[in-house]
Amino acid sequence: MKKIFLSNVQTELGKCKASNEVFTEEDISNLPTPVQRYFRYCGYIGKEKMSNAKFIWNDVNFKLARNRPWTKMSVQQYNFASEPGRITYMYIKMFGLIPMEANEAYLNGQGTMLGKLLKKVTIFDNKGSETNVSQAINYLAESLFVPTCALQQNIIWQAIDQNHAKAIYEYKGVKVEGVFTFNDKGEYTNFETDDRYMDTGSGTFSKNKWTAEVSNYVEKNGITIPSDLKAIWNLPTGDYEYFNGTLTNIVYNNTTAN
Repeated sequence: MKKIFLSNVQTELGKCKASNEVFTEEDISNLPTPVQRYFRYCGYIGKEKMSNAKFIWNDVNFKLARNRPWTKMSVQQYNFASEPGRITYMYIKMFGLIPMEANEAYLNGQGTMLGKLLKKVTIFDNKGSETNVSQAINYLAESLFVPTCALQQNIIWQAIDQNHAKAIYEYKGVKVEGVFTFNDKGEYTNFETDDRYMDTGSGTFSKNKWTAEVSNYVEKNGITIPSDLKAIWNLPTGDYEYFNGTLTNIVYNNTTAN
C-alpha cells in the first residue's frame, strides 16, 4: 500500500505547475480581516507560492474507537494546490503486534479510504458521497497550511468578526463549509463544521459536528507553522478526540515522492 501511495503522489506531483509568483498584499486584500492577519503573522507575504506540500508528522497518536486506547501511528501526507488534492498513508501496529495500513485520498473531488491488515485483509474500503464530503472537509481545514489553496476560486471566504471567518468550498459537485477561528496574533486555532460524516461501522455513516484544534506555532525556514494538531468528534454523548499529532515541518513545492 505504501508503494501505491508513493506512486499516486508522484503522479500528482507531475501535474504541479512551477511558479515564480510570490504572495502579495493584493492577493489577500479581499479576504476577511483575521485571514489577512494569519497570512502576515505566518510570514507568507513575499514568499513563493506553493503548488504542493509535504507534511512531516512525528509522534502521532490515534484512537481506532472511542473506547479503545491511544496507539502510535506513522503518517505520510501530501496536499496539492494546482488541482485540489490530498493523499495520506498511515501505518499502525494494532495491539502493538498486527500491522495495519491505510491509504486516504482526495483526488478529482473523490474521496477514498482503504485499510488493510497484514497487507491482505481489507478492513474498510470507504468511497461514495459521504467520503467525498468528509475528504473535502479535510482539504478545507488544512487549506491555510498550504495557503495557495486558500486563494483558490473554489473557496469563498465570508467575514464574521475580528477572530472568525467562514469558508465555503465547492468542487466537483460537492459543497462544504466551516468556520475558522483565529487569535489576536493571527494564529489559526480552530476549525469546526457540521458537514463531516463519521464512519460508524458496517458501511454506515452519521453526520456530526467535527472540530480541528491547532496550536503551538513555531518558525520553520522563515514560515510560522503550527506544531500541534487534534481532531475531535463533538458527539451528543460528549467529545471524542481521535487524532493528536505533532507536525514538525511542512515542505513546499516538492518534485519527488519519498
